[in-house]
Amino acid sequence: MENNTKRTKKKSSFAFPIIFGGLILIGSIFGYRTYVHGTTHEDTDDAQIATNMSPIISRISGYVKEVKVRDNQMVHKGDTLVVLDNHDELLILAQAKAALATANSNVATAKASANATSQNINTSKAAIATADAQIEAAKVNVWKATQDFNRYANLIKDHSITQQQYDAALAAKQAAEKQLQVLRDQRNQVAQQVNVIASQTDASSSQIGVADAMVKQRSVDVEKAKLNLSYTIITAPEDGYVSKVPVQPGQFIQAGAQLFSLIRDNSVWVVANFKETQLTKMVEGQKVKIKIDAFPDEKLEGVVSSFSPATGSTFSILPPDNASGNFVKVVQRLPVRIDFTNLNKDLAKKLRAGMNVKVEVFLKS
Repeated sequence: MENNTKRTKKKSSFAFPIIFGGLILIGSIFGYRTYVHGTTHEDTDDAQIATNMSPIISRISGYVKEVKVRDNQMVHKGDTLVVLDNHDELLILAQAKAALATANSNVATAKASANATSQNINTSKAAIATADAQIEAAKVNVWKATQDFNRYANLIKDHSITQQQYDAALAAKQAAEKQLQVLRDQRNQVAQQVNVIASQTDASSSQIGVADAMVKQRSVDVEKAKLNLSYTIITAPEDGYVSKVPVQPGQFIQAGAQLFSLIRDNSVWVVANFKETQLTKMVEGQKVKIKIDAFPDEKLEGVVSSFSPATGSTFSILPPDNASGNFVKVVQRLPVRIDFTNLNKDLAKKLRAGMNVKVEVFLKS
């Protein structure tokens, strides 16, 4: 019995150093591998799936008439999502069209007035030409009457003619001179009328320009009314899935209000938030090992695509202001975009924005 006990103690004394040494060796190997891994890799589980999200926004205010989609529904580009009541827009469009018709009528009236004044100018110019011809004829009559009077004046001195003949020659001379003056006055009046009509023509031409400008303005009003009418039908800008749809028929929405979001399914990527102390050796183009919590058996790879221009806290609603009080240093995180390199289409369709991901960046790629 004593011999067996001594043998057992000897075996125990030899086994403990061996086991202890083995544990030290295993721990050393694990520690070395962890150290080497830490110098060549950076990892974080503060990462999520990201995708393109388009906000569905109403461009006009109005009451919801009909909602064509439901939560999480797949839609295609151009599909109708929401229909707004369009009675007001139809009235505005009708009013704009009526104003455009009135503006076109004003243009036609201004052109007709300009044409009429132009014809009056031509008539007045013809009247001036006629007056000039009559004046020339009157000048001839004055010259002839003057010559006759001069002859009769010489003859009356010799009593070769009667006083009656002399008086007739004088009356003819004075009548010819008066007729010439009347024609000249009439010609001046016609010339003044031409000037007045020319001013009216200029005014009519200006009215045409004003009317044309009004037509353009009313045309813009019509196009704007048509555009606002088209905004009463809100369509999908891209293919994708709609998010939760909180809009209900009869609800009043303001212009610019976001109704819900459209998650586009054409691309997904990973946004990993690394500590600023992890970015020392990290550069674009490095390979990344990606593990998605929802699909742990999928072996996915990616590449560092880009770094955010600022830390996440900078983009928050209330960014930190370290100058406003006591300062407590907090390690900041920087969003890093990682693009997939071996993601298949079937898995891409299953991924949803916000899914948790663990990434491991190979610093020496």
